[in-house]
Amino acid sequence: MKNVRIVEQLVIFIANRPGTLADICDALAEANINIYGLTVIDTVDHAAIRMVVSDTRKAIALLESHGTLVLDSEVLMIENDNRPGSLSRVARLLSKSKVNIEYAYLASMPSARKGLLILRVSDVKKAFKLLSKDEPVD
Repeated sequence: MKNVRIVEQLVIFIANRPGTLADICDALAEANINIYGLTVIDTVDHAAIRMVVSDTRKAIALLESHGTLVLDSEVLMIENDNRPGSLSRVARLLSKSKVNIEYAYLASMPSARKGLLILRVSDVKKAFKLLSKDEPVD
């Protein structure tokens, strides 16, 4: 796979109520920060938003200036083929090298040829090296 990058992912902790996610997205949009990937994990009163954005440092500064708790961590961002078995091949290669996938999120339209996969792994540098080789992942 050639299009593999190590990127910073934000984890944003917010109240779990209507409008809170919209407020976060509005603030990022006004600052011209694009969201590449996003997932929301909810609990009764709070939610954790994991997202990869176009300008991590600017997003952190913006959100923290509004009193929002933000953490960051390294993840892999992978442009993958939108076909059966693509994730399986990635997972198998990492498994063979003893790299654990701690969590993942991905999305693509059914008609799209490519999708975006975000992986949090136990060893991001080792996974990057394995997945960025020129040969196909099988």
